[in-house]
Amino acid sequence: MWDGDRGWRRRFGAVVRAQAREGVVVPPVRVGVIPIAADFDRRAVLAAARAEGLDHVVEVDHVSFFNGAGFDGLLRSAQDLAIEPSLGVYLAVYLLPLRHPAVVARQIVDIVQDAPGQLIFGVGIGGEDRHEIELCGVDPGRRGRRQDESLQILRGLLTGEPVTFHGEFFDLDDALVRPAPSIPVPIVVGGRSDAALRRAGRLGDGWVAIWVSARRFREGLTIVEDVAADAGRVVEWHHAIQIWAGVDDDRDRARELVAWQMEALYQVPFDKFERWTPYGTPADVAEFVAPYVEAGAKYVNLMVSAGNCEQAVAAAGEVRRLLQR
Repeated sequence: MWDGDRGWRRRFGAVVRAQAREGVVVPPVRVGVIPIAADFDRRAVLAAARAEGLDHVVEVDHVSFFNGAGFDGLLRSAQDLAIEPSLGVYLAVYLLPLRHPAVVARQIVDIVQDAPGQLIFGVGIGGEDRHEIELCGVDPGRRGRRQDESLQILRGLLTGEPVTFHGEFFDLDDALVRPAPSIPVPIVVGGRSDAALRRAGRLGDGWVAIWVSARRFREGLTIVEDVAADAGRVVEWHHAIQIWAGVDDDRDRARELVAWQMEALYQVPFDKFERWTPYGTPADVAEFVAPYVEAGAKYVNLMVSAGNCEQAVAAAGEVRRLLQR
């Protein structure tokens, strides 16, 4: 942790200035939000995010998580883009192994026809709730291999060219999904394991990380990009860090807000997540996030617990302004 508000801003600014002197063009980090509050109203959230200057909103995905909670990530992304097409959507992450990749390809193509370049599609294998995986007819122990096949098929189908594939889970001959997106849809891979990192390097356009330290994030990006280089891939990376945060002027209240939300969702004590979860003022959150940006995060996805949605979105906007100074 950096020593105080002035300290972290000075160090982060020095890094950016040094890169500029060396001729390295580093675009400003892109910041998005999903507010975690009881008064969630999609239209109000999207309007507030646009007014705050945020770059995107964040969507997540579950079919039936623990007590049956869920949200179809692609359906919600389509709703967001229909309401506010000028605001990007970073879907992180969609449980691709629970669906057929051809159906997913059709959904993506239809979504981006009216919002080209506005969707980043993140995928993950899930697993916190094994019953969710089993409910969809998928063996939890084979979901990683199924993910690999699904990604190969999905990437092929999104080119608009015929795909023939014969694997452990899928058999396709001359499969077609058209029209191809006019702007390619980046596919990023979530997960913390080395297998997920290798998958991101072989088949992804980035890694979206959650619950890792800034040092592990930096190490993970090196693994991803080395794997891609070994495979002869040249990639425009869309790496992201996804962070839960509690925001309130009262630090104890901020902790209470985020702890309650995370425990309710994941059914485990907050102390399992606390070291990766900032809470306090927006400046406290920005201080926590800055080392990830320095390590190479191009996107910051904030899952903000606050007193209400308006406060959550405003806090994310302030974090963005602090990181881009």
